[in-house]
Amino acid sequence: MILRSARRFPVPLVAAIVAATMVGKWDGPAAGPPAAAPAAGVLDTRALIARETFWDNRDADWFADHIPAFECPDADIQTTWYYRWELITKHLTYGSPNTGYLFTEFLDRPFWSGAYGAISCPAGHQLYEVRWLRKPRIARDYCRYWLETKGAQPRNYSTWLADSVWAVHLVHPATPWLDPARVRPPGDVFPTDLLAGLEENTAAWRKRHYVDAEKLFWQVGHDDGMEFNIASRQTKDILRGAPSYRPSFNAYQWADLHGLANLHELAGENARAAEHRAEADQIRERMEAMLWDERREFFLIAFRDDETADGHTVKANTRIYETGRFAGSDHGRELIGYVPWQFDMPTRGKGYERAWKFLMDANFFFADFGPTTTERHDPLFLLQKGCCWWSGQSWPYATTQTLKALANVLQGRTQDVVTRADYLKLLGIYARTHRKNGRPYLAEACHPDTGSFAGHDAYNHSEHYFHSGYTDLVITGLMGVVPRNDDVLEVRPLLPDDWDYCALDHLTYRGRQVAVVWDRTGSRYGLGRGLHLVADGKVIATAPKVGPLQGTLPPVSGDALGRLAAAGFVDDGLRPGLAPVRVNFAVNNDGTYFPRLTVSSIAEGSSPRMLADGEAWYLRSPPNRWAAAEPADTPATVEVDFGVARRIDEVRLFVLDDDPEALAGTADVTVPGRDKTPSPVRVPREIVLESWNGGSWGPVALTRRVPAAPAGHRANVLSFAPLETTKLRVRLVPQPGFQTGLSELEAWGETTLPVTAAPPPAGNLAFNPGGKDAPPFPKVTASHTSRFDRVDKAIDGIVSFTPTPANRWTSFESPNAADWLEIDLGATKRVGRVELAIFDDRGGVQAPDSYLVEVWDGTAWRKPEAERRSPEIPAGGIMNTVTFKPLDTAKLRVTFTHRGKARSGVSEVFVWEE
Repeated sequence: MILRSARRFPVPLVAAIVAATMVGKWDGPAAGPPAAAPAAGVLDTRALIARETFWDNRDADWFADHIPAFECPDADIQTTWYYRWELITKHLTYGSPNTGYLFTEFLDRPFWSGAYGAISCPAGHQLYEVRWLRKPRIARDYCRYWLETKGAQPRNYSTWLADSVWAVHLVHPATPWLDPARVRPPGDVFPTDLLAGLEENTAAWRKRHYVDAEKLFWQVGHDDGMEFNIASRQTKDILRGAPSYRPSFNAYQWADLHGLANLHELAGENARAAEHRAEADQIRERMEAMLWDERREFFLIAFRDDETADGHTVKANTRIYETGRFAGSDHGRELIGYVPWQFDMPTRGKGYERAWKFLMDANFFFADFGPTTTERHDPLFLLQKGCCWWSGQSWPYATTQTLKALANVLQGRTQDVVTRADYLKLLGIYARTHRKNGRPYLAEACHPDTGSFAGHDAYNHSEHYFHSGYTDLVITGLMGVVPRNDDVLEVRPLLPDDWDYCALDHLTYRGRQVAVVWDRTGSRYGLGRGLHLVADGKVIATAPKVGPLQGTLPPVSGDALGRLAAAGFVDDGLRPGLAPVRVNFAVNNDGTYFPRLTVSSIAEGSSPRMLADGEAWYLRSPPNRWAAAEPADTPATVEVDFGVARRIDEVRLFVLDDDPEALAGTADVTVPGRDKTPSPVRVPREIVLESWNGGSWGPVALTRRVPAAPAGHRANVLSFAPLETTKLRVRLVPQPGFQTGLSELEAWGETTLPVTAAPPPAGNLAFNPGGKDAPPFPKVTASHTSRFDRVDKAIDGIVSFTPTPANRWTSFESPNAADWLEIDLGATKRVGRVELAIFDDRGGVQAPDSYLVEVWDGTAWRKPEAERRSPEIPAGGIMNTVTFKPLDTAKLRVTFTHRGKARSGVSEVFVWEE
């Protein structure tokens, strides 16, 4: 029991008891005020956080500031709640100052992802989750990312983007929508400033995927997020499948049209809204007519074209198993048949809710770690130990959709097929599915009968996977919060009758701080018996039993609006030329020469490129870290060169700590066969921040340091009076006998957008931007170039150490033990320094065992004199610098001796005179 009530135990005592049971080192929970001050809330977020022992990210300050608090009698449901918020921090990515925040799906950035690693397939789930963060900026940034960021790829996979933007608005309306007196043109205010981009997105889907004759959209299973499904396996391409009319994709389009209509109404454009609602009605009518199967009582896919494979043909415009090898089968049901209810789409009163009788039946979808994605006795049901089969495994992506749909059925439809008890049972199963070796974890898919992720979470693939939702299912399903576009707080809870208590607190909703509290006896939370709705510290509605309840939200006062603006509720967001916004000037995901990080040394298996990738997490494997390799007791340094003066007032250092005590309880991922010797990396004894004054380094006078002493697995925040500087340096003084390291370095300040990257230094003799107007020299050739890469990218001036955006030359798949890269300058030039941005994806392309730099003397290749290298051993993910006695040459060549079976590559080669 964690609460803010003096009726049972004083909060400081409760917090102290809980903190004493916690494994690891971090700040203990702060004491709260007595129950007489309900504005402080009924739950102590820090104490609830401290109860859990799985944490990788131990930044209690961040969690207390950003997430709602939740407690219930089911320990698994509660633990998974906090794990899911921690999982979000592993995927939270700061792309660039002009883009802000986004989310990845994988911990790494696979080559098929878009700019900065995002993938559109889970974007709807992700936005529904992160809209419940207490501050709206992250969710708003992510909405804008999909429409305003080059390379975002919003249509590579199905998703429900306009619907999700509207969903974010319902929780976090910008201040002009909260206060009509603060009028701004709709085009300048979130979310209506995104209308044009959302319209373009929907129009592009319609142009590519709409069949006018059928008045429906088609999609292939792969791009609907479902590889190797029962439809695709009846075609010649079992991975991608064939075009089909799918209940999922048509439901997404229906939802997006309603999202657009809502946004147009918000902007006062009612005629356009009516057009979209009419389009949506037509899709619903056709989907119900074509995809509902009366005999099988389910929404099924229908093929767009004739598809022949293995001597069998499925006919166009027939539903699955109506024709082809399995013609006449009673099966063919998949969880996507429930997706229309995810958006409350099916027409009421037509009996479609009969489909839900299959959900809890073990002969169809129910399983101990399910539901299964395909009904159990389907002729193509298959549990495959490997990625990525949607023919029977339990997929969190589909489980999220099914639970969301089930909640809509239970909260708003008349039926006698499913019950609240079914929702709680499935939610509990889903919560317990988030486990590996007994600890919180999630991967792509699991065995529905055992819960094993084996075969679906290979190293550096889908560990701690963000392809689904959970916290939204607790908030809108279990607790029943109904997001609305007015000043009413409504709940339709699905809480069980036999729970004595449950509370959701510190929920920021439409500018107010709200709580939903169930207390059977009235003794737990100090609010009396029953179900209570609380807003800004006042009870606004009470009922004696669990059931639907509404209360009117109090007005947002002028003072409150000011506080909201200070807390990040400003309506401007990332809008060029408007009010200043806070940005991180140290991030570099765009491959520009600046900002540039240099470090004093690099421990094996780490990379300084991770320090500026916008991501912070602390797992040893897979890694996202730089660690120093200095001898013990020697300070390590990290220097960031902005290239131009930046106005900075805060540095955040995400400090590593591999102390076994600090790691106890974490679900760290290990690499099969890798040495498991203890890591020497520990929290530094001291952190010193310095700035460059143009001629020397000097200490930065800090105004605040949080925490007071260096701490690992969290942000160490160094605040100071704003200063303008071109460079910052951090010195990490180690504990005796240990080394130090970081996951990320951020340098924050205020500016107006857009932020223009500092230009690269002049004098790169190898630079050739490419394109149709590119000069003939310099030019680059290689002994072997991977079919996935381009050799000309090695001299285009852009550095990308990540798989996406792809900007590199590699010799992947080369038959040679060594490969060379040659740069022809076109004329004799004075050369004295070469920089190699060595690429390393920790797989098929790795830093070479060695490399040799040679220059052409007119007749032969020779090694330059007085050569010096930094680092001495080739390292991936950073600049490897070779200096030598200046000489005149027209050509240079670098020969890479590959490391084992891996091959070598570079993102860029710079050639300088000195």
